[in-house]
Amino acid sequence: MKFIHREGRKLIIAFLVFLVLLNICVRIFFPEKDLLNAIVLVVSLVSIIFTMMFFRNPKRKIFLEEGAIIAPADGKVVVIEETYEGEYFHDKRVRISIFMSVKNVHVNRTPISGQVKYFKYHPGKYLVAWHPKSSTENERTTVVAKMKNGTEILFRQIAGALARRIKWYVKEGQPLEQGEEFGFIKFGSRVDIFLPLNAKINVSIGEVTKGGRTVIAELA
Repeated sequence: MKFIHREGRKLIIAFLVFLVLLNICVRIFFPEKDLLNAIVLVVSLVSIIFTMMFFRNPKRKIFLEEGAIIAPADGKVVVIEETYEGEYFHDKRVRISIFMSVKNVHVNRTPISGQVKYFKYHPGKYLVAWHPKSSTENERTTVVAKMKNGTEILFRQIAGALARRIKWYVKEGQPLEQGEEFGFIKFGSRVDIFLPLNAKINVSIGEVTKGGRTVIAELA
């Protein structure tokens, strides 16, 4: 099941067992209700297919280039703005926000190669992912990676109204390879990335990104 992300394998197996038992029970207790049996079967098939699609982990050729900032997630660019970053940098940065709907691959990938200089998990609220305050008030993680040239990039996983579980695979001091998995968010969410003000932005609002493939910015 390599095409299914490890975060979803146990859940999918348990859900599949539940659906099989549900269909058996409906067949036993309502043997004459052909329409009911057909409806339950169709709903079960759609449900398990949707769940498997959500946890899909397709093979992807990663774009590797020093100085290029690749998208940390599949989704749509919803914010590009100059803003004050108050957790780590305490200065102005360019923020790019990528919103992931339930239809997107939810693997989160490192935008650069480097070393984790800072990591923190923040419990918080579950505002809708596009809410202006979700970046600072929702459940989230913050990762700062330092490149070989000394440039530091901050990226943040943000839970949404449906995303109630953030998973991460990084810790301070850990080396990172561009495009490798650093986390996963279950069911609709957002990833923010904070770049130096002189970064060249290559995407626009509404543009669709592919995690590990789309070059969203380049460093000067």
